[in-house]
Amino acid sequence: MTGSRVLALGHYQPSRVLTNDDLATMVETDDAWIRSRVGIRTRHVAAPDETVDAMAAAAGAKALAAAGLAARDIDLVLVATCTAGDRSPNTAARVAARLGMAAPATMDINVVCSGFTHALATADHAIQAGSATNALVIGAEKFTDVVDWTDRSTCVLVGDGAAAAVVTASPEPHISPVLWGSVPEMGSAVRIEGDPARFSQEGQTVYRWATTQLPAIARKVCDRAGIHPEDLAGVVLHQANLRIIEPVAERIGAVNAVVARDVVDSGNTSAASVPLALAKLVERREIPSGAPVLLFAFGGNLSYAGQVIRCP
Repeated sequence: MTGSRVLALGHYQPSRVLTNDDLATMVETDDAWIRSRVGIRTRHVAAPDETVDAMAAAAGAKALAAAGLAARDIDLVLVATCTAGDRSPNTAARVAARLGMAAPATMDINVVCSGFTHALATADHAIQAGSATNALVIGAEKFTDVVDWTDRSTCVLVGDGAAAAVVTASPEPHISPVLWGSVPEMGSAVRIEGDPARFSQEGQTVYRWATTQLPAIARKVCDRAGIHPEDLAGVVLHQANLRIIEPVAERIGAVNAVVARDVVDSGNTSAASVPLALAKLVERREIPSGAPVLLFAFGGNLSYAGQVIRCP
């Protein structure tokens, strides 16, 4: 085996849906204000017993079922999250226990919003190195636990959920080399700090960076994958803000691609946003199997990571 591929996907979102009108009863805002600034209509909010690992395990179980694999077939579990409540045991170990796995390596990866694309690259590297054969890669967040519900600049943004990908060894690489990095001088632009921990950000700073710098970086991801942007069938960017997603996708030059806009219904789910949006596109059969899809995420640290995969 000389590469890896995404075999199947699964996702989970809490049943409770919080609309913009609901938020207007909690904080000084309204539907028009929210839609005009970030494009969000609704977001899902987890119940107290819907922990990060519970949502991650639910998404993972669906991905395994779609892949036709049993939990014992997985030898690596990676969970991308920045909202796990405990330091140890880590979320990946709890997911493995919930799913009844045998003896997988279990690691959490905290790169905030770009966590899933970092984790996917890590799984690809492990498989190519012969350290794993079948990996379960999950993005899961309970961001509503760390938001200040009195701050209208942040509470309107976030939602909860999880999505998972089964990644397996492949004779040919169906996941391109990752392009990842960070902007250390902007590391404090997105924060979850304090006691209790609370989410805050320099929204305009992140917006300016994303809309001016991200298109060129994303085109480099395509170069590394050996594909022209116009040949992409799908573009799945971090679902932070519709006012970032739409112009950036246009500037990348992916003129024939389906562009994920799950932020409208799910809000910003941080590390879960890319796999959640991708899983829904695949579930709706909006991208043909085997077609190239650009995944690119950015956010806290300010870190970014992207790769081109072949759609499962």
